[in-house]
Amino acid sequence: MLPTDHPTAWAHPPTRRAWRKHILLHLIALVGWIALWFALLAVLVVFLSPGYAIIFVPFLLYSFYRAFLQLFATPIALRTRRVLREYPWRLFSDPPNGLGDRTDVVGQQCGWFEFPNPARPEEQLPMVFPSHWAVGWWHRRMAPRTKAVIKAQIRVVWLAGDPRFIGVIAAPTSNGTAPRRFRFLTQQMEKTEEYQSVTDWGATAEDIERGRRAGVNSGRS
Repeated sequence: MLPTDHPTAWAHPPTRRAWRKHILLHLIALVGWIALWFALLAVLVVFLSPGYAIIFVPFLLYSFYRAFLQLFATPIALRTRRVLREYPWRLFSDPPNGLGDRTDVVGQQCGWFEFPNPARPEEQLPMVFPSHWAVGWWHRRMAPRTKAVIKAQIRVVWLAGDPRFIGVIAAPTSNGTAPRRFRFLTQQMEKTEEYQSVTDWGATAEDIERGRRAGVNSGRS
């Protein structure tokens, strides 16, 4: 069965396997950076004189920083699973995207994709990466000067979610049967005279409730 044939992305077995691998790698990285910090500290304290501190301090700070960042990866992975459990996959060919900031989006942004409004398919809505953490793989393929063979890896983008609220994107594996590189996206359009709430985008009470089950903040509605 195609990934789009399942009622939710989570019902697609390769998606569940990919997500488990996704969170496992985050946990391994967290343990690894913590272990490296303690190992460096032990080497400095036990085996070296204080004069070597100036060499080790940058490595200690960097490993602490990376471990600190990894602490945020698990909550995001759990939010990702929540979205996958609520929405089915939809596949989009060459969705508009970019790295520059958009004036119609508020808050932090570090890259965006546009997807059609489910209620009005002719209307494109931007969704942004809410943080810079761990989006380098996507950024390299979204950059204007990236080679075509590299850009081709995101020519087809999988989306689970509703562009009016929240979503998770993934790139397909080489055989196109499983997702990889999960990334969390949010809707952060600035309110205008035409847009005051998601109901102006055709969202129904059922759509709003589904979004809340997927983890959307009630302020988005």
